[in-house]
Amino acid sequence: MDIILVHGSYHGAWCWERLTPELEARGHRVIAVDLPISDPTAGAERYAGVISDAARGTRKPVIVGHSMAGLVIPLVATRRQIHRLIFLAAFIPIPGVSAAAQRHAEPIDGLVAPKTAEWRDLGDDVWMVGPNTATELFFHDADRKLAAWAAARLRPQSYLVMNEPSPLAAWPKVESRSIVCRDDRALNPAWVRSAARDRLGVKAVEIDGGHSPFLTRPAELASLIDSLLA
Repeated sequence: MDIILVHGSYHGAWCWERLTPELEARGHRVIAVDLPISDPTAGAERYAGVISDAARGTRKPVIVGHSMAGLVIPLVATRRQIHRLIFLAAFIPIPGVSAAAQRHAEPIDGLVAPKTAEWRDLGDDVWMVGPNTATELFFHDADRKLAAWAAARLRPQSYLVMNEPSPLAAWPKVESRSIVCRDDRALNPAWVRSAARDRLGVKAVEIDGGHSPFLTRPAELASLIDSLLA
């Protein structure tokens, strides 16, 4: 099976480096995408175009979207045939509604507030997160060396994709699955479960640990993704 991996806010294709060989060992071809997240003019439609370009040469791929990428991967399914969407600790959009508005209306944010606030406004609504806050939110269950390695590779994130109304006009006709991380501190696990049930019509499958199981539990996550492809 062709699997396209799409990273979340501040991340890049590098974040899948530990998961990719685990999926390949299970017989899958893996394509990891780099989104133009630091471009203040790029929103969900541009991101979806990058993913669609990466999918050329595949036949009905599976798309795994982590975190923010959940806002984008349904748009790809409106452009081409997709076998399945997998939302990994991810936002699930409402057509025409921004993620920012959803966050005001629903208990989406993690329940454990970070003790640090290392946020830098770089202008044009592009932001950077510092290593301590990033570790608290994304990598709290990683060992110190791995967390430092990941935090050093984070990139600035334009918030256009979060603040624009979702370009999704209607939910695409594609099978979807959801994975909830039980100790997620970036997204509320209870919200992930309820959104999967109410918007995707599925029960979320669960994995231990925090927001980044592709780093902390790659073999376990690969087995879980593999089980969702049948």
